Amino acid sequence: MSSRPMSPRPLIALLFAASLSACSHLPPAGPVATLEPEGASGYQEKDGWFTKKEMVVAANPLAAEAGALMLKRGGSAVDAAIATQMVLTLVEPQSSGIGGGAFFMHFDGRTVQAFDGRETAPAAVDEKLFLQADGSPMSFYDAVIGGRAVGVPGVLRMLEDVHRQHGRLPWAALFEPAIRLAEEGFPVSARLHTLLMREQALKQDPVAAAYFYDASGQPRPVGFLLRNPELAVTLRTVAAQGAQAFYNGDIARAIVAKVRGHASNPGAMSEQDLAGYRAKERAPLCSDYKLWRLCGMPPPSSGAITVAQMLGMLAHFDLRALAPDDNGVQPQAVHLFAEAGRLAYADRNRYLADPDFAPLPGGGMPLLDQRYLAQRAALIGERSMGTATAGTPPGMQLAWGSDRSPELPSTSHMSVVDARGNALAMTTTIENAFGARQMVAGFLLNNQLTDFSMLPADEHGPIANRVQPGKRPRSSMAPTLVFEKDSGKFVMAIGSPGGSAIINYVAKTLVGTMEWGLNVQQAISLPNFGSRNGPTELELGRTSPALADALRAKGHEVTVEEQTSGLHGIMRMNIHGEDMWFGGADPRREGIAAGE
Repeated sequence: MSSRPMSPRPLIALLFAASLSACSHLPPAGPVATLEPEGASGYQEKDGWFTKKEMVVAANPLAAEAGALMLKRGGSAVDAAIATQMVLTLVEPQSSGIGGGAFFMHFDGRTVQAFDGRETAPAAVDEKLFLQADGSPMSFYDAVIGGRAVGVPGVLRMLEDVHRQHGRLPWAALFEPAIRLAEEGFPVSARLHTLLMREQALKQDPVAAAYFYDASGQPRPVGFLLRNPELAVTLRTVAAQGAQAFYNGDIARAIVAKVRGHASNPGAMSEQDLAGYRAKERAPLCSDYKLWRLCGMPPPSSGAITVAQMLGMLAHFDLRALAPDDNGVQPQAVHLFAEAGRLAYADRNRYLADPDFAPLPGGGMPLLDQRYLAQRAALIGERSMGTATAGTPPGMQLAWGSDRSPELPSTSHMSVVDARGNALAMTTTIENAFGARQMVAGFLLNNQLTDFSMLPADEHGPIANRVQPGKRPRSSMAPTLVFEKDSGKFVMAIGSPGGSAIINYVAKTLVGTMEWGLNVQQAISLPNFGSRNGPTELELGRTSPALADALRAKGHEVTVEEQTSGLHGIMRMNIHGEDMWFGGADPRREGIAAGE
């Protein structure tokens, strides 16, 4: 993966696709798990897209086209991302929107920046937020639905901050595509319809029920022209008055009333919480892997550190020799990847949280100490270790408990490059599919507080990621920018939704491009696999029983499940001596690339 000509291994890719097709109708090779942030809605092969100047890759065609329109008008990558996010609020409401938060990595041709638009806990909550009277944690969905888990949304404040630094078009102009679609209507996509068919709790909110379902309770059919005049009003207000209009005034009062007024599960958010929200610019977390330098979000995201730990351990093995062959992904490659994941996730669950509340010595860099990672890699043998324990990096004698709470965020990712050399990777979320299932002013509210640990402590001590007022919940989002280590030349932007599995999805794609010579589309299309320090998870319908059997022979507990990643990436490729952009969109979702 570089500016030099690449070998996409066309024969391997062709044979690999054929082997996947051959096994796609086979029965599962083991127990099937069901706790996915968003359900699957099919798989459609994609070839990727080339452009010469600029590109947007996003989870819905209407959103990608809105971003591309801003680029065509002379806008920056940031302008394109804002227009894309506003349309995603409308057309992909199950995944992200102005009622949620985001992490944003930006490169202006010289400097990498990391922007934190993560939601915060209201001032009135405490670490007992999700505990029942007997001290046991609430069930996940009992906590999710209603106002209790709604965090103070951060995405609009963050986008405005980034626009002040890097925008070229007027703020108001970036809202025009979303306002037009909200007023004139957009056709319900097959994915949105599928998720509405499976969703039950959304109907409990009268506003959401009237919007997403007909009078008989059936979801709006595919192709139905869905209009959202309330969202159009909200967007017009924010376009004209700036993000301040969201965090103060009528919109803020409506949000607070919705959160606090839920009949059975009210929340504690106040107008002061909204008015006081601030996005943060943090120092990006950058690490080296062989010929490349990777930059991602520092805590409160665990994505960049955990991906870098996995790669740092895998660097001690010859992954290049384990590239996919005629039979698909090699069992030894999955074994090594899963074992590195166990070790990295064990550290993640022990140490990582909002650094403003749970400071990490050295900013967390001891977790990436090369000697420490070599010691961790040495624990990987020919048989699975089952469950890994957290290590003790140099200088990190912290008495934290381990967070074992589920993390099922419904999320979206976009990657953008513009003609001036700016690039970005933005991962954006409302947490679970359809968030808290509460609709107000035309958009859905997040349930981000369930990304905190539901238990405040365990036998080892307080849990770093416990609920605290004003705190930002830990995330697994991993928007990543990749550069040539020696030249500093930008070569790729990548990221994905998928809850805590995001880390495995992104790491898989990086291994595919950096070690196996695949282009970003081929790497995205690889079957998903890995371990989050539990079973080794293989993607249903995309991996063979032979792979599962080979892993079991190495001592792995294997589950086969839907793994609905939404990887969207852009990489620089040199074609006949000319640098071009090549975009890849996940076949598991409906995204595309757009640009010139």
